[in-house]
Amino acid sequence: MIKANADADVARRLLSRLRDVMAGGGSAQERLDKVVHAIAESLRTAVCSCYVMRAGEVLELFATHGLRQTAVHQTRLRVGEGLVGEVAAHGRSLALADAWSHPSFAYRPETGEELFHSFMGVPIIRGSRVIGVLVVQNREERGYSDVEVETLETVTMILAELLATAQVVSREELLPADGIGLLPLRLEGLGLNGGVGLGTAVLHQPQVRVSRLVAEDPEAELVRLNLALSSLRSELDAMIHNDEVVGDFHEILQTYRMFADDKGWVNKISDKVRSGVSAERAVQSVHDDTRVRMQQVTDPYLRERLHDLEDLANRLLHHLVGEEGRAHIKDLPDDTILVCRNLGPTELLDYDRSKLRGLVMEEGSRTMHAVIVARALNLPVVAQVKDVFSIVESWDPLIIEGDHGQVFVRPSDDVRETFERSLQVRQKQLELYASLKGTPTVTRDGVPLTMMLNAGLLIDLPNLDETGAEGIGLYRTELPFMARPSLPDVAAQTALYSRILDAAAGRPVVFRTLDVGSDKVLPYWHGDPEENPAMGWRSIRITLDRPAILRQQIRALVRASAGRELRIMFPMIAEVAELLQARALLQREIDEHVASGGVPPISQRVGTMLEVPALLWQLPQLLRHVDFISVGSNDLLQFLFASDRGNQRVTDRYDSLSAPVLTMIKSLAEQCSAAGVTLSVCGEMAGRPLEALALAAMGVRTLSMAAAGIGPVKAALLSANLAEIRAYLLPLLDSPDRTVRRKLRAFALDHGVRI
Repeated sequence: MIKANADADVARRLLSRLRDVMAGGGSAQERLDKVVHAIAESLRTAVCSCYVMRAGEVLELFATHGLRQTAVHQTRLRVGEGLVGEVAAHGRSLALADAWSHPSFAYRPETGEELFHSFMGVPIIRGSRVIGVLVVQNREERGYSDVEVETLETVTMILAELLATAQVVSREELLPADGIGLLPLRLEGLGLNGGVGLGTAVLHQPQVRVSRLVAEDPEAELVRLNLALSSLRSELDAMIHNDEVVGDFHEILQTYRMFADDKGWVNKISDKVRSGVSAERAVQSVHDDTRVRMQQVTDPYLRERLHDLEDLANRLLHHLVGEEGRAHIKDLPDDTILVCRNLGPTELLDYDRSKLRGLVMEEGSRTMHAVIVARALNLPVVAQVKDVFSIVESWDPLIIEGDHGQVFVRPSDDVRETFERSLQVRQKQLELYASLKGTPTVTRDGVPLTMMLNAGLLIDLPNLDETGAEGIGLYRTELPFMARPSLPDVAAQTALYSRILDAAAGRPVVFRTLDVGSDKVLPYWHGDPEENPAMGWRSIRITLDRPAILRQQIRALVRASAGRELRIMFPMIAEVAELLQARALLQREIDEHVASGGVPPISQRVGTMLEVPALLWQLPQLLRHVDFISVGSNDLLQFLFASDRGNQRVTDRYDSLSAPVLTMIKSLAEQCSAAGVTLSVCGEMAGRPLEALALAAMGVRTLSMAAAGIGPVKAALLSANLAEIRAYLLPLLDSPDRTVRRKLRAFALDHGVRI
């Protein structure tokens, strides 16, 4: 205990001394020289050296006490090279009694370090980046205690601010080569929500500038920390209970709120405060350390929850430093395009929604909470844009194109004019689509079609009225499961499904049972790693192997549908026996519901997704047991062509408008029609005008798609003569060409079809 107190006193005295050095005059180099001298003297080490990250991921010796001064600015190590490079590569501290025996040791004779055996290196982290390494060495072989490691880690918090604020290495040096200067630049990413946005870049920089680094009284800082935590929790509770926060927003915020009570997170911050730094610097340090470590985690759920933790840390910092930390939210340009590395859901809601025109992210995924909120706000979103936060400057003009995942940085006048014209055309198209909302979807030759909506969250449901869709052809029940921290019970599921049916107001809703696995991961349910998860243990295979989960979901659907029609669809069926097994569970739940006095659904319609090609050769048997079939074109085509739809090398190799696909759809439509079974398509193919024309010409009469596709597809169908298109396509089905797309487009344009 006495030694621990003495070590804490040493750490506090050192921090106080470093604070004086940073506040003093002199160049950055002079202050850095004083820092390494002070550290070596206070910790009684023979050597203290500071390596700084330069362009090309090279660590340069910038200052040293104990090594040869002639090595300063001469000795360089690549990230991953030597012990210093090892610390930088992993973002973790390393303490060794005998450094020479470590396999990563790299001897540099110009430094004179052959005299020193023990080594302790700590990464200097700012934001999410390692910007340097601080090293101490001793002549004798000696171990370094945890307290000594923690002391040096605390010191690097101060050093990170010195390196950043003094711009020891200029920002321009660290920019990617094609991002230097003011040249126009096109960046590629992943489009997560369609649309075009023209505007001005606003960098989302939630990190509060921490000016107060060292604290004289740790106990007083702990009081400040606890008060800020209490204020943070109250703020989140107020957001959760806001009348405007309903449905999925409520679920997201409830999950997010749990992090504020995480004892491990709070204890780490408290331990940092006890080491002598201010509360705000402790919060920032714990967050930076967590983020560097989590970047090495491959689990998609854990990585996405990291974004929520980052949001939470920034909010806590705001409570510690006051309103100055929220300056980035104010005074937005009227055409703001938000640029960020990542984003928490509440951070996006902090911005004035009327001024937002788009969202660009270095990271991000479809199931990330902030992306779900952005889609609800109808913002174009492009994610996974490499290095965008380093390339784009504040107030740069930007164009974001969400349909194809493109970002134009500092676009030339002709590019901007092209997109402005495109926006004008798009606005006119939107006005046309809005005018068609109440018009029945009947082709020029009198063929009626049904337009349905794909949905997966409560925030999608207003699109029913906005688009004039006739119902929900696919409700993805797994998305609410993915937004929760634990498996929802029967009561929670019943309440959710009831709200969906209420919002549909009598229009049909097709509920697809839980479809998880492959790229859709539940946070509380981890299976064994699979080499090919898309064709592995997923979807109906999981729920039939774990029937309690499927029965609970069916029970909730039956209860929610009391006195109403129940439409239920089973995914990833590969053989009729699987469908019969699932139907038996459905009937069992209905029988038990009625036996217990419950009101049954007034009718039930049972269907299957057609995603596995094996079902195509079981259609006669299948059609005797279903009321409808819905083609999931995304999975069906990847299995049909043995082409991974997530692999960029092969995604464009095969075309949905190819003779094999259209021949298959034609045969399927004819067999379903003969059996009196409704056939629909609910994959992405249904939401594109040209593909929708081909599907309808081959006999499909129900199309279900995302809200953005309903207007364009409806306009195309209303202007089409299906008999003419079918007569044109049928001879092309014998063609060896890889696609009929170009010919069909030309035919449609020649015949006045709006595509």
